[in-house]
Amino acid sequence: MKHWYWKYLCAGMLLLLGSGTRFEKERPKSGEGDGADWPAYGGNSAGNRYSPLTQINKENVKNLRVAWQFDTGENKDTTQRGMDVQCQPIVVNGIMYGTTPRLKLFAIDAATGREVWKFDPLSPGKRPRFHPVRGVVYWADGQDKRILYSVGPTLYAVDAKTGKLVQDFGKNGEVDLHEGLGDEKTLGYDVNAFSIRSTTPGVIYKNLIIMGSSVSEGGDALPGHIRAFDVRSGKLAWVFRTIPLPGEYGYETWAKDSYKKLGGANCWAGMVVDEKRGTVFLGTGSPSSDFYGGARPGQNLFANCVIALNAETGKRIWHFQTVHHDLWDRDIPCPPTLLTVRYKGKMVDAVAQTTKDGYVFVFDRDTGKPLFPIKEVPVPTTPALPGEKPWPTQPVPTKPAPFSNQVLTEADITDRTPEAKDYVLDRFKNSRSGSKYLPPSLEGTLYYGFGGGAEWGGNAADPQGILYVNANNMLWWLKMRDSKEPAASGKPLTKGGMLFNTNCTACHGLNGKTVASSAQAYPDLTNIGKRMSAEQIASILETGKGRMPSFQHISKEDRNALINYLMNTETVRPAASNDIHNSGVTIEKTAKGDFPYLPPYLNNGNTQFRDQDNYPAIKAPWGTLNAIDLNTGEYLWKVPFGEFPELMKKGVPQTGTENHGGPVVTASGLLFIAATYDEKMRAFDTATGKIVWEYKLPAGGFATPVTYMVNGKQYIAIAAGGTRYGLEPGGSYIAFALP
Repeated sequence: MKHWYWKYLCAGMLLLLGSGTRFEKERPKSGEGDGADWPAYGGNSAGNRYSPLTQINKENVKNLRVAWQFDTGENKDTTQRGMDVQCQPIVVNGIMYGTTPRLKLFAIDAATGREVWKFDPLSPGKRPRFHPVRGVVYWADGQDKRILYSVGPTLYAVDAKTGKLVQDFGKNGEVDLHEGLGDEKTLGYDVNAFSIRSTTPGVIYKNLIIMGSSVSEGGDALPGHIRAFDVRSGKLAWVFRTIPLPGEYGYETWAKDSYKKLGGANCWAGMVVDEKRGTVFLGTGSPSSDFYGGARPGQNLFANCVIALNAETGKRIWHFQTVHHDLWDRDIPCPPTLLTVRYKGKMVDAVAQTTKDGYVFVFDRDTGKPLFPIKEVPVPTTPALPGEKPWPTQPVPTKPAPFSNQVLTEADITDRTPEAKDYVLDRFKNSRSGSKYLPPSLEGTLYYGFGGGAEWGGNAADPQGILYVNANNMLWWLKMRDSKEPAASGKPLTKGGMLFNTNCTACHGLNGKTVASSAQAYPDLTNIGKRMSAEQIASILETGKGRMPSFQHISKEDRNALINYLMNTETVRPAASNDIHNSGVTIEKTAKGDFPYLPPYLNNGNTQFRDQDNYPAIKAPWGTLNAIDLNTGEYLWKVPFGEFPELMKKGVPQTGTENHGGPVVTASGLLFIAATYDEKMRAFDTATGKIVWEYKLPAGGFATPVTYMVNGKQYIAIAAGGTRYGLEPGGSYIAFALP
């Protein structure tokens, strides 16, 4: 290079830097980074939550300090309450993008926490529909840079530079997530009358955004089809139907016309993309309705499947079903993880999927062939509810060993105190227990695997083929009841009661009488009228709150009947036959045929079984962190994860706690994770599982952290959103760095 050219080039660079303008190097459209950014949910398109950054290492991690804190200004009082913040933000070119408790999208300077812009999807004049938003998506082509994320049934495209809607995307920046689910002529009902949202961000492949969804788990569940939309225009590009239509592969694994009355089989937990192969990998959830499958005899493809699709066309490449004919709500709870392992002396590109019931399935990425043998194991099929046909075998991987509890025995019952043991033992002796595949019953059954095992926070993997999994050991109690029988009070089942049983029991239990517990995932609604007014309940039904979605899909008349039922002010009138047939729901738009579907048996809600002092009903550990070598299928270490300070003070060894949120692993041999009940953020040595740093967050960190570098400094950041387990809510993001 000539001397004069070099001189003027340097001068030009100095002018650029002196102007204060951030020099942006172009990122690939997928959002892949070079280690300085955290450009996608899970860190990259492979979703391995791994960073090559090493500035923060085992020697200096003890010196981490708070670098900045961004207060969203929400969740401080009842007028500003929204969700607990579960969002793993992304960082691109020194700007962090994430969501607030009330689901606003923000951009902040990732080095200082200073707000750049904020987008409110609820203005002007829109009613809030709060639900988890666990991440956002970045896409860029030249100067066209977009953030895509969804609130309620709407996918938004927002200009990454200005925070304004991209008007040429969909309709004025919005796409309706009902699109592509099916038309009324095919299904017999109008999908737009029913609820859909997306809790986990989609993935980018070239100029497509590929989306999953979250739908109801009851009789009004929409089908969970996978769809791709054009990032520029918002137009539907392709659909993969997870509940097949006649003539499509898998249709014969359902009853005839199941697609007209059943839904679910949705990917709510997220996806990953192998860009080189042009393949998207995902896992699906259970079919509707949870816990009773009499209307869907068969294996029920493509529910509970790991699926590889052509990302360009949506065509199926391969699939593997992890649960046949799911009766236990064993959704695949987190995105698959792409990694490379040594298999029979050769390096193989693999995809690993962890499950709610503690299994790790590992497949060849190209063929779907299991890298460790999987056996079809006979499971109990009797006694079963009338009309139910449980599948006689279930797939069990021979390696790795399960990372969470499998079978409940009397020896597993808590011995924390004599009183706790007696309390739990009484329920144990009066319930069914044993195999986790026992069919649901009217007597009541104790199970593992309703909630993780693995959770939505996902796993991390390093280039050596080591998988890092945080897990829960929680016991659940399931008791079924004939939907046509009178309530436990002996009173006739009214229209309001039918509405409650159809729409609310999956979370709150039959008649709202769940086990009262501040640590329960869902509140007890017994005597809710003494704590809230009818107007307050109506507002929540309309807008949603916390983990509860909006119920605007049912008519105002039916919402009033439900409120009267909850307030005990309902006129006692037995539910009419058409109420029973149509779930007691008067849909504001067309609903015909067998939809919504009312199963003949209802469950008692997502009821975690705890002792009288609100601790888990089994012996510790209640939460663990695991390092699994997927080259061999063997564990490198397993440690209790989290603590109850009050028990530690009494000399009780570390128990671990229930945990929600995932890990991040760095090339310096550190694993960062929060997620636990004790509200701490921790760093672990990946070689030993030992804690090398911890910090008490301002609120629970029920999210997954990120790590990135700006101006030569590495940061670790996480959302501190709180609200779970009855903890105080939070609404901030906090970042750590070395002094």
